[in-house]
Amino acid sequence: MKQLLTRWGKTLDEEHVLEEYPRPLLVRKSYINLNGAWEYGFTKEFKRPAQFEGKIVVPFSPESTLSGVGRQLKPDEYLWYRKTFLVSFDMFQKEKLRRLLHFGAVDQSCVVYINGREAVRHTGGYLPFETDITDYLTEGENEILVSVKDLSDTSYHSRGKQKLKRGGMFYTAQSGIWQTVWMEDVPGEYIQKITARPDLDAGKVRITVTSEKSCAVEIEVRKPGIYEEPLRKPEDVFGEVETLEDWGHGTGRTNEEIVIHLPYIYPWTCETPYLYYFTVKMGDDTADSYFAMRTFTIEADKAGLPRICLNHKVQYQKGVLDQGYWPDGLYTAPSDEALIFDIQSMKNMGFNMLRKHLKIEPQRWYYHCDRLGMVVWQDMVNGGRMYKHWFVTYGATALSWRNLKIKDGYTRLLSREDKAGRLEFVKEMKETIALLKGHPSIAAWVIFNEGWGQFQTADMTDIARKEDPDRLVDQASGWFDQEGGDFQSIHNYFFRLRIRPEERRATVLSEFGGYSMRSEGHSACLTQYGYGIYTDVSQLNRAYVKLQEDVEKLIPEGLCASVYTQLSDVEEEVNGIFTYDREVLKIRGTCI
Repeated sequence: MKQLLTRWGKTLDEEHVLEEYPRPLLVRKSYINLNGAWEYGFTKEFKRPAQFEGKIVVPFSPESTLSGVGRQLKPDEYLWYRKTFLVSFDMFQKEKLRRLLHFGAVDQSCVVYINGREAVRHTGGYLPFETDITDYLTEGENEILVSVKDLSDTSYHSRGKQKLKRGGMFYTAQSGIWQTVWMEDVPGEYIQKITARPDLDAGKVRITVTSEKSCAVEIEVRKPGIYEEPLRKPEDVFGEVETLEDWGHGTGRTNEEIVIHLPYIYPWTCETPYLYYFTVKMGDDTADSYFAMRTFTIEADKAGLPRICLNHKVQYQKGVLDQGYWPDGLYTAPSDEALIFDIQSMKNMGFNMLRKHLKIEPQRWYYHCDRLGMVVWQDMVNGGRMYKHWFVTYGATALSWRNLKIKDGYTRLLSREDKAGRLEFVKEMKETIALLKGHPSIAAWVIFNEGWGQFQTADMTDIARKEDPDRLVDQASGWFDQEGGDFQSIHNYFFRLRIRPEERRATVLSEFGGYSMRSEGHSACLTQYGYGIYTDVSQLNRAYVKLQEDVEKLIPEGLCASVYTQLSDVEEEVNGIFTYDREVLKIRGTCI
């Protein structure tokens, strides 16, 4: 496979790697970024390496070229990381602070040691975790040691599109630390979480501040704004808040809902993505967050057809499937600008929705969707044992065309025989919703995709609705529809486009297109995968325009959303609007 680099990867400064504040929904002044050079080593046994092998650039996985390693972690190996940092205890004792260590994501399971003592264990390669390391610290130099194990697609854990033997619609497996590692100093009693639940119709917002003990809390809401430039550092937010007038005020206790009525409502839309920033004060701790006033619903139009509505107005959601892969960073974008580029480029092309496919991004990606006005459908990350594609892909495709329903009780055929794997999926689905539901751009949760690891679909839908009653649910994207959720969710790559609208659920074409074309010099592989192969840019563009016109003809019949496959090429799958390196915009046939 040819190694491609993005423009951002080419200019990566290893001394300043992804330094933007990583948690936009809870911003605190204290921020110590640990990205950059760490030591690394591979072992066969669960034992610290006698000698480390070299430097790895965190948070890029060892399989990626930007990490400086370019080596696959195998299921029978362990990957070790080492980093040192300095601590002055004078500050801690004087201000009575605690130090928290955060990992954005580590794939798949890890153990974290501080100065040789185990501090925390975590499993779940797509979700963040933190631990209080204060009691493990010493004056002067301190050591972080992380041991990682990744079974990838040899087990039932969540893995998305990763495969040890990549090919076709499955891509290079990656492992280890792949999101920002950072620390912060907090008071003894500190704000653990902030959850804002907007109520557009009532003109109010419900805010819950979570802390270990019940504490008095004060909240000040600020005048909404549209943020054309992203906030990058904690002081950016605090500086903005200092100069803005108060637009709402609330007091109460932590762990209880505080209702704040807003004097004027600026609704969030794709054209006017207003965000309300607010400040939370609790004892010696202060944090910033934001929310937006908007609501996504299914409502009948004048013809009685169910439609997706934003703020009670029909919104056709024209979307793109977004895998979130990069040729140089794999799961990790080489820069904040790269994340913005993908989102803004799709918006410039007339798309108003991205379906984040089988991956959870760093929270800054969702923040950019929030501030730029891009709707998001968020997939849960799929897991389960090795998929039986003769059943879940080829057979299911044919049956779906005939509108034949398949029950989800075939746990062996759907690769969900492991009870531990099913319980893990439920746990991670809840954690995913809790992590991301504060982002106003997210319109829908997509629970299962094409039967990959699908089980107890109705129960999973109920759990998702309980965790977040304010969003739409696509319970089964593609096929294995169990007639629940808010969408009749169709995938169509091979057949004539047609729909059969329902009375209650909105009809969505949640995957289609996938027209493929290699671009010489910008393709990673000689082999080509896609749905419809083209060798000429003009031919590809004509076919794409014709296909989009055919889709648009279905809108009056009841089609509510469409998701074109896909935003960029990924390895063999060269059906992207952009090439894998984001240098050629194939659908328009121009270089940018």
